[in-house]
Amino acid sequence: MTTMRLFTDHPDSVGESYAEHLLTAAGFGTRLVLTGCACLIHALLPFLFVKTGSQQIAALYDRMVANRRRNPLTGELDFCI
Repeated sequence: MTTMRLFTDHPDSVGESYAEHLLTAAGFGTRLVLTGCACLIHALLPFLFVKTGSQQIAALYDRMVANRRRNPLTGELDFCI
């Protein structure tokens, strides 16, 4: 496998360019980190961010499922992360 294919196989399998995949995955990762911070604050101060964790996880799941595409190579469903 060539080095370039290491960077393009998965994005291709979900119908994205490398740059599109980079932005999508970075957006998910940033949102997860911020949600994790809200959950840690909620652990210490349970009256803050009461629904933030569950709402953000549900929103990310919905976005991921809504953007699911069939892998042209395997016919299986892939997630666009």
